[in-house]
Amino acid sequence: MHKKNKILVLGGSGFIGTNLLIKLKDLGYQNLTATSFIKKNFYKVKKVKYLKVNAHYDSQLEKVIKGKDVIFILSANSSGAAVMEKNPLVHLNPNIRMNMNILECAYKHNIKKVVFVSSNTVYPDSERKMNENDVNYNFFHKYHIVGWMKVFSEKLCEIYANKIKNPLQSVIIVRPSNLYGPYDKFSYKKSKVIAATIRKFEENKKSITVWGDGSDIKDFLYIKDFCDALIKVSKTNPKFEVVNICSGKSISLKKVINFCANIYKFKQKDIHYDVSKPNMIPKRYMSNHKMKTKYKFKVKTDILDGLKETVKWYRKNN
Repeated sequence: MHKKNKILVLGGSGFIGTNLLIKLKDLGYQNLTATSFIKKNFYKVKKVKYLKVNAHYDSQLEKVIKGKDVIFILSANSSGAAVMEKNPLVHLNPNIRMNMNILECAYKHNIKKVVFVSSNTVYPDSERKMNENDVNYNFFHKYHIVGWMKVFSEKLCEIYANKIKNPLQSVIIVRPSNLYGPYDKFSYKKSKVIAATIRKFEENKKSITVWGDGSDIKDFLYIKDFCDALIKVSKTNPKFEVVNICSGKSISLKKVINFCANIYKFKQKDIHYDVSKPNMIPKRYMSNHKMKTKYKFKVKTDILDGLKETVKWYRKNN
């Protein structure tokens, strides 16, 4: 991927898409097109061409994919823990249909490079760090449906890269850890753990209630570090590649909450844990060995600095 490439970011109005477009523009990439499904206002990066597209319709995809050199597949039907708990099917059919249509259209128009952002839900519940070969189809029970959806989408990528005549030239699958930072979703229905926690601290001046007991262990990565790594990987031309982009250092949710409490000057007695509320996988460890050794990736932002920057952005924009 070079700066003269015609780049398409599918899902350009979302959390990852917005940050990726900002970074690409700052690096001097000029031929940037992004899609959005929503009608309401969202942050638009200057000098990026935005088009409203429903990826369930081939005719709409044809218009935006044709003639591009590189496409990033970031479009997805996503949500937070509460929605996944009550209606896990919400992620299944819409995302599979979108990914099938996108890959077929990319193949039809001989796109040089496809980058698909997958998920760490494809990994089993484990006490050890997950590397790229650890998918065994034994998902954490609350991730069963979304895990299969992501694995099926990854298999589609592999088919278009390796299993057909005249395959796509380069297909890269990226599995991120838990991302956070500016332009994240802070709504009640769609916010994930760090965004939801920050919103609670902002809205409640005396005390907050956290879902679960805070013992969950996750790998968190600041969005700007993720975008740096994503672009670094995308500059290479593997036939087919799968890579984790993560910090490699998992910490407890309680520690994250305590960092936020310090930022907001809350006392421990003002933080209450509601164990009746849904939580997700108790432990998630991920290996970034491949990113460090093959792609020379280094995490620049530690969790405390990342939280401070996210809080600063949220206060300015919300």
